[in-house]
Amino acid sequence: MLPIPSFSDSKKLKIHAHQVMPGGSRMPRFVVVPDSFKGSLTSMQAGSIIAESIRKHFPSAGIDVIPVADGGEGTVEALVKAASGELVDTRATGPLGRAMDTRFGILHGDTAVLEIANVAGLPMVPKEERNPFNATTRGLGELVKQALDRGLRKIVIGLGGSATNDGGMGMLSELGVRFRDASGELLRGFGRDVGQAASVDFGGLDPRLAECELIAGCDVKNPLCGPEGASRIFGPQKGAAPEQVEVLDRALKGYAELIERALERPALRDAPGAGAAGGLGFALLSLGFALSPGAQLVDRMVGLESRIAGADWVITGEGRTDGQSAYGKLPFYVASLAKKHGAKSILISGSLGTDYLELRGLFAGCFALVTEPSDLQTCLDRAAPALSACSDNVMGFLRIASE
Repeated sequence: MLPIPSFSDSKKLKIHAHQVMPGGSRMPRFVVVPDSFKGSLTSMQAGSIIAESIRKHFPSAGIDVIPVADGGEGTVEALVKAASGELVDTRATGPLGRAMDTRFGILHGDTAVLEIANVAGLPMVPKEERNPFNATTRGLGELVKQALDRGLRKIVIGLGGSATNDGGMGMLSELGVRFRDASGELLRGFGRDVGQAASVDFGGLDPRLAECELIAGCDVKNPLCGPEGASRIFGPQKGAAPEQVEVLDRALKGYAELIERALERPALRDAPGAGAAGGLGFALLSLGFALSPGAQLVDRMVGLESRIAGADWVITGEGRTDGQSAYGKLPFYVASLAKKHGAKSILISGSLGTDYLELRGLFAGCFALVTEPSDLQTCLDRAAPALSACSDNVMGFLRIASE
């Protein structure tokens, strides 16, 4: 993690960060920290559009674009871009068991950044083939091994957007954990295998994991099983029929009992986040991963606070913002850091919920891309020009106000 300056240090940073423009006025410094606008714009695309509007109205301004993601699709690319890291193109087992192209990131020369969304993500599975019985996290285990083979001993995994409900069995199997059914046959780790597991053996677990710092980005608090568990809350969107949901939930309960007994770690299934990514959170907890809120993970990976310190304006946003954003979502975290360091923050989101005014204590202004009645698909299709127009309006106002 980059060093976080103290408040007194940030004042010094602010003084030195600004240059004086002809006429004696200070050149403002902008930090742009967008999340993705899901279904339409990646965080990198959103950041580039906002930065273009800033340059139009403040040609000499300092601009730092920090694309971020919440652990779901685009996390690897966003963090690599924000931290000037390296992308590694590779192949791994996809969600349905077929080999596919994928990638992971390397930050600071020692940290591997992986995401379940780009090796077993829901959009990778055609709607007519979505069935969590047939999906696996095995490819994620392969990526972890590839990172270990490169000598990387810090592993970061984003947990959003999976097509799976295998409790992480596929990943654990690839890393050397052995699951067998009642007849002694080895199970590969698809969703359909979870309910067949009769025994588990951690004796073959890759020993290099014991040398690692292990972190997962997770913004959900769901336990593994029960009414708020992985199967009942997230299973239907992954293609599980009502009768499958109950089967999957019972299967995960038995699976959890096996692992908890083997590791002598009771109630691991009830930990907040154990149900993330179809129970992958539970499997990562069993390996010793720490589950971290996505916003805090981003801060740790790219030194978010140190880059916000000294800014005049911080611009953030996401696909939709409402009162729930106050509960740990990235724009709220960014605005909190801005306030801490004396910067003003602006929110530009695809849409605003009726309770967004609850956030006005942190934001100088909250703006939505939607300006007229429209259906969702039209809004998604027009996200780029709408963000450009909204950003142009906001920056035009700031320029006139500062003259």
